[in-house]
Amino acid sequence: MFLIFGNPVSHSKSPLMHNYFFKKSGINECYGRYKLENGEEIIKKFKELKIKGANVTVPHKEWAFKLCDETRGIAKEIGAVNTLIEENGKIIGYNTDAPGFLEAIKEFDYKKVLIIGAGGTAKALSLVLPHADILNRSESRLVYFKEKNKTCYTWENIKNFEYDLIINTTSAGLSDENYPAPAEILENLFLNAKYAVDVIYGKETPFLKLAKKYNLKTKTGLDMLVYQGVLAMELFLEKELDKKEAAGIYFEILR
Repeated sequence: MFLIFGNPVSHSKSPLMHNYFFKKSGINECYGRYKLENGEEIIKKFKELKIKGANVTVPHKEWAFKLCDETRGIAKEIGAVNTLIEENGKIIGYNTDAPGFLEAIKEFDYKKVLIIGAGGTAKALSLVLPHADILNRSESRLVYFKEKNKTCYTWENIKNFEYDLIINTTSAGLSDENYPAPAEILENLFLNAKYAVDVIYGKETPFLKLAKKYNLKTKTGLDMLVYQGVLAMELFLEKELDKKEAAGIYFEILR
C-alpha cells in the first residue's frame, strides 16, 4: 500500500497515475490519498498506516524533511522531501521533483537558463540547473539565490535577455490570466529563446500562449509531474525502470 499525504489532497493526480501503472504493469499494489492536517504527524501516520511508501505534497514537504530518519540525494540541499519509503524500519526521504524536471527537458538543447520566481520550486530547480539565472518581482526574496552566487534580476533591473530556456515557477496563470513578469520583459526574452516551460499543469497558461506566438517549443508541468512520479515509483519498487516506457504509461491516463 502506498499513498500521498497533503492538505488539500483531493485534487492530486498521483493515485490515478500510480494505480494505472500498477494495473498496466501487473503489480498487485494500490495507491491512495490521505488528507493530513498536521505535518508534524507525518512520520507517525506513515507508521500507523503500515504503508510501504508515500508521496508528500504541499504543505508537508518541509515536515517530511525534518522528521524522516534519513534524507538522501538532492533532498538534503533542497530541504524538502516529496517521497518517503520504509527501509529496514527506517523512514527515508527523497526529492524527485527537481530530477523529474531534468528528465522532462532531456530532449531540449539549451545552455543559458532563466528561472522566473523565487519560491520552493525555483530553489529546487536552481540546484539541478546550477548555471541558471533568477528573475523575480521583488528583491527581498532573492537573498537565498544571491547567497548561492546566482545572477539575480528584478523586473526593474533585468538587462540580459539572451537565454535558451525560460522557466516559470510562479503561480501566475494557475487560476488567473496573469503573466509571471511584465509582457514586455517576456517578449524580449522570447525573441531570443528556444524553449519555455511552465511548472503549472492542467492548462495552457498565458505565459506559454505568449511563448508559442514567438514559435518557442513549450511544455506544461505535466511532464515534470510524470517524471517525478516515475522516479518515485523506482523508489517504491526498489528497481530501475525504463523511464520512457513508464512515462508513456502515465501519459496514457493523464492526457
